[in-house]
Amino acid sequence: MLGAIIGDIAGSVYEFDNTGAEDFELITDSCFFTDDTVLTVATADCILNNGDFAATYKNYFRKYPGRGYGAMFSQWGNSESLQPYNSYGNGSAMRVSPIGFAYNYMETVLDMAKKSAECTHNHPEGIRGAQAIAACIFAARQKKDKDGIKKTAEDLGYDLSFNLGEIRFYYSFDESSQGSVPQAIKAFLESESFEDAIKKAIKLGGDSDTIACMAGSIAQAYYGVPEYLKKQAMGKLDSHIEGIIEEFNKRYI
Repeated sequence: MLGAIIGDIAGSVYEFDNTGAEDFELITDSCFFTDDTVLTVATADCILNNGDFAATYKNYFRKYPGRGYGAMFSQWGNSESLQPYNSYGNGSAMRVSPIGFAYNYMETVLDMAKKSAECTHNHPEGIRGAQAIAACIFAARQKKDKDGIKKTAEDLGYDLSFNLGEIRFYYSFDESSQGSVPQAIKAFLESESFEDAIKKAIKLGGDSDTIACMAGSIAQAYYGVPEYLKKQAMGKLDSHIEGIIEEFNKRYI
């Protein structure tokens, strides 16, 4: 899941100020972690402690206020309800990466991704987005090549026939799963390294931190994460989040 967190931190300063620069430093002093990191770590915590997804997400929302949560999630997080709200946003997909790393059968990955999504994002697109990211991570862990990973996402119903160069000129901010998950997967598929996957995701524009978060999670499983980026990212986090990452990595990575 560290790849997702690095993508989130790197994209944090570009979410509402997109960049088209050909090259840029991934993590700078201005970068910070957002709700994408908070809820990714919440998913890992839930797996580690056999917790309830809805209750854990609410707990982390309250523990880390003001991290850029979506309006519907914030309303849900502040309420007493544990009922889902039929979202098709990309929030279910940006937080799912620990599931792709923790389980050893595709059937289990898809089932757990669905469970993690549907406590809030019970719309079919919200569930599909989470399943696609988790499934691509699992496929990368199984040493599938990029064609195999692409087919994994296509088998879940995504059209990946486009390329980033074609859509970059008109792509705009889109928080829906159907409008950002395929783009994140494509950023990984067109990449040449972990860093390149993050940069391609950010340069696309739109919801930069979340697209980079999703692309980074798959890139971690495929390429691994450079040590210097691990150190830079961990330096942005608090001791509680660091502790969950370290415990998760010891058990699953």
